[in-house]
Amino acid sequence: MKLNKKSKKLYSDAIDRMQEGLEAMIDLYNEAEEDVPLIQFEKEVQQEIEKAKEKFGSSFIDGKINAIVKEVLSFLPIDDEQADQDAKD
Repeated sequence: MKLNKKSKKLYSDAIDRMQEGLEAMIDLYNEAEEDVPLIQFEKEVQQEIEKAKEKFGSSFIDGKINAIVKEVLSFLPIDDEQADQDAKD
């Protein structure tokens, strides 16, 4: 393929931009972490959550689930150092 100086410059610039984009994608891939869910919902619970989100909207259901989880966690002695020591013993 024969190119004039202008075309050659355009191809060179395009290749440089593609290489920069590829390097950026490689960096993103290398920095990626595995997404591990905090809670392993049972299949039936997942289905019910999906139905509820379809009916009431994701933000509403997310808010309700967050409120319930906060309430449940408030009953646990998470910040209690004595409970930590008892659990280790």
